[in-house]
Amino acid sequence: MSTTAAGRPQVVAAGGEALWFLGTLARVKLAGDQTGGRFALWEGVLPRGAAPPLHSHPQDETFYLLEGDVTVWLVEPGPADDGGSPPEWVRTRARPCRPGAAVFAPGGVPHTFRVESDTARMLFLSTPAGIEEYVRALAEPARWPWLQPPPDGPRVAAERIADVERELGMVRHGPPPPPG
Repeated sequence: MSTTAAGRPQVVAAGGEALWFLGTLARVKLAGDQTGGRFALWEGVLPRGAAPPLHSHPQDETFYLLEGDVTVWLVEPGPADDGGSPPEWVRTRARPCRPGAAVFAPGGVPHTFRVESDTARMLFLSTPAGIEEYVRALAEPARWPWLQPPPDGPRVAAERIADVERELGMVRHGPPPPPG
């Protein structure tokens, strides 16, 4: 991390704070404490099938796909799904994305994605900063600079995830999309 004052001009060398975050490798490039809270930027390397639950948060989030293929869902807030399998939003809101795609999820809009290729590399931008604190709160320092092996059980206890979501204002609207 840079040691310059928050909100001051700075350059971050290649790399960044490397974290294992729920089966992905996250590299925090700029956090809110470095930008005066204006934004946060991190890079993620994600394995096939990686998919967060359908969720929203107060911050706007932008994804930029550098490598790989993902399917993205942006879902208008509304009444709960009927519980059918798969949920209507999975069937009607899927948008395939290739390298170079940029996706904007305004604060409060439920969204998710699923990695379709062996891996994907993405940039994530939180405006204002804040989403990176969710990553940090549920991550551990990466012991090596690549994806960790699959777990034998849950990576993080469900209670811990629920506590962090509540603390940081993240709302779950549904499960992750099912496997492709």
